[in-house]
Amino acid sequence: MSRTVQSNSNITFDCKYHVVFCPKYRKKVLVNPVDIRLKELFVEKANGLQADILEVEIMPDHCHLLISCDPQYGIHKIVKQLKGYSSRILRTEFLHLKSRLPSLWTNSYFVATVGSVTLEVVKQYVLTQKERGG
Repeated sequence: MSRTVQSNSNITFDCKYHVVFCPKYRKKVLVNPVDIRLKELFVEKANGLQADILEVEIMPDHCHLLISCDPQYGIHKIVKQLKGYSSRILRTEFLHLKSRLPSLWTNSYFVATVGSVTLEVVKQYVLTQKERGG
């Protein structure tokens, strides 16, 4: 399996995150044409943050994103920026979102790292470093 790594001026990394978040009160407002515009906004904002949206799926009451980003910037900042930007634009373009919700997104979200190898493989690698002279 090939692995794609990125780097900045001082670190080389391969950090991918599965992120899920919901509209306020889990309202089913992310439907056509809002969902299509939301995908565009996520990609647009991520590009400005030097993050990559690898996959995105918009359900009526929640979003799934697979994001690759620099760990020095941090996934929390990326999510905060994506939510803030998309909320501001969507609530301007789709007025029904402004009248139905006090804000578009809840404050919370789910995030999990996504690895290219299993936890067991990494544990074994770390444990055998001394014998390998690494």
